[in-house]
Amino acid sequence: MNGNMNNSKKSKVESRKSMWVVLFALIIVGFGARLLPHPANFAPIGALALFGGLYLPRRWSILVPCAAMLLSDAVIGFYNWKIMIAVYASFIIMGLIGLAVRKNKKFATILGGTLLGSIIFLVLTNAAVWMFGTMYSHNISGLIQSYTMALPFFKNSLLGDLFYAGIFVGTMETLLYYQKNKITQSTYGKTTL
Repeated sequence: MNGNMNNSKKSKVESRKSMWVVLFALIIVGFGARLLPHPANFAPIGALALFGGLYLPRRWSILVPCAAMLLSDAVIGFYNWKIMIAVYASFIIMGLIGLAVRKNKKFATILGGTLLGSIIFLVLTNAAVWMFGTMYSHNISGLIQSYTMALPFFKNSLLGDLFYAGIFVGTMETLLYYQKNKITQSTYGKTTL
């Protein structure tokens, strides 16, 4: 009995260590990918936010992408705080979309969540650029111009979200599949595919 308790404690400690390694690695990936040369808006933060909602413990699902953004913004440079709030809010919403999709995780819901998150990012951030920036006139034609000029960036943002979500989710689902098979194999003495 005491041996089982020690194994249980050891397993919990190893699980916590693994979780910290995963969280740290995700922050480093988000941070590093924003610093490396890449097409404008082709970055992993939106996909990281969605992934966090899908797989991470709830308390970390929003903090991980925000930490990656904050660290990379500290290096790249901060900008208009009102626009920054819209950017961070967009990623928080993407994390919340991931939390909602978690309950019904399928290819279609993950794809739909990724698309919805990209669209929300476009709508919120460009409204903020129009409202709080100086690039566009503060009337309806300026708002339309803001969204028109954002379309090439939206294309990159959408492609980046799809690309990175595919990598993050695909990797996690593959690991979960093999972990499940390993458990099945050790339980029954053979792999059942």
